[in-house]
Amino acid sequence: MKRLIKRGLMFGNMVRVDSPALITRYNRALGKLAGRTTELSEFHIDISGFSPEIGEEFGDEAYLNPGGCNRQFIILTVDQKKAPLLNASFSTSRGILKRFMADNEAKLFALTAHDAIAGELENSVYDITNLRDLLAIRNITVAADTTQSHVANARKLAEKIEHFQTGERAWYDDALIDEMIDLARETGDVTRVPVDLGTPTYEQGNFWTAHFGGLYVFRDVDDPALIALGDDTALKDAPFDRRYGPDDTNGIASFLKKNELVEPVIKARGVDGARILRQKMQFMLVDAAASAGMDLGDMGDRALRRVATRLGDDLPEAFQGLAAMVRWAESGGKWPKINSRHPAYFYTLRARPDHPDRDLINQLLSELAPMDVRQLFICHKQAFYDAYATWPDEKREFVAEFLHRDYMANKAGARARLFGGDEGDTASSARHTPRNNPWASQAKQAKQRDDLIDVVGPWGAVTRRR
Repeated sequence: MKRLIKRGLMFGNMVRVDSPALITRYNRALGKLAGRTTELSEFHIDISGFSPEIGEEFGDEAYLNPGGCNRQFIILTVDQKKAPLLNASFSTSRGILKRFMADNEAKLFALTAHDAIAGELENSVYDITNLRDLLAIRNITVAADTTQSHVANARKLAEKIEHFQTGERAWYDDALIDEMIDLARETGDVTRVPVDLGTPTYEQGNFWTAHFGGLYVFRDVDDPALIALGDDTALKDAPFDRRYGPDDTNGIASFLKKNELVEPVIKARGVDGARILRQKMQFMLVDAAASAGMDLGDMGDRALRRVATRLGDDLPEAFQGLAAMVRWAESGGKWPKINSRHPAYFYTLRARPDHPDRDLINQLLSELAPMDVRQLFICHKQAFYDAYATWPDEKREFVAEFLHRDYMANKAGARARLFGGDEGDTASSARHTPRNNPWASQAKQAKQRDDLIDVVGPWGAVTRRR
């Protein structure tokens, strides 16, 4: 993993904590939440305040996430909002924390100037032992306060100020005035600088969870379904009419199409679909060559073309399917017959950019198309790290260098090209005609091509589930 860490592809944007004052504050919060403290003089934290170094010190990677159910968090600085979330149990957790910090940034800035904030993502379930416990989670409430109860005291002071201003003869209540003065010493002037964080609640509709081997729960769609791409034993007792395991690609394809969750990359507005497919082919080629023990040379385009020539008929079927799609897009080649049984099928798709669950859908697609290492890294980092650990050394070097050069240099631009916008941006992008397409100026032929896509999609008709 050293290659990834060196290039900022692992533990990137983590917040370094090396100040004695911040460590003291962190320990106060940690003692309040977990009943223990760290002896480290330097460590790094993610958006939730989790530190992999402290996890190693404790021998407990879940010291802020006991049971993987109600995630606890420690905020030392608002800079944490840019950090990743490690060891996530739910796909919604980072988004909730990020939104909470953005909505309360000024208050958090004022509070963290003097103390750490300890909190929890609370739901109605305290232990997940079966699938029904998991599905009972609908709403997540953020409860947070400083270790010295600034928020609770600010609420008390606000209530007393209200009583002082409206209560009969409250102006003559010396005890009330003394209490207000004592609280104000702790909280400051809450009328000018409010510090009440509230208890905002966020709905958890469609989500992914690491529980039960990894599950995708789609319940807020027209045709709900439960998808397990790991261990599918949990599907047996699921209260869903539609349940899909890792081998039911036809069922998953039908689900995505019926709920209008995806669109073909080759038809996507504002992107060069053929170029994206060529890059996916490059990843497949590197995987095939590394698995065969072939020398990738300098890993440049010419070297990879020579590798493709040497592999010949041994090229993956998915590679050949995408090659046919690129030929069709760029030079009007033969229409490729790629249905939901074809290994290239899910590589031809992306989530609809305007869908509120775009990131979740792209995460699902990244598991269904694992040779697209760039999408796997962007959309499902833990799955990427798990896969990376199993790759030959030469493939690790290629992937690490590619991601460092192509993605890290312009993350927002890469997301826009691939998925239609930055993280959290669900706006549709403008129509763009792919480069190197000699037929682009021929309006009639272009319209015929778009009509054909509308009828059967870029992959052909979805194979019906038998």
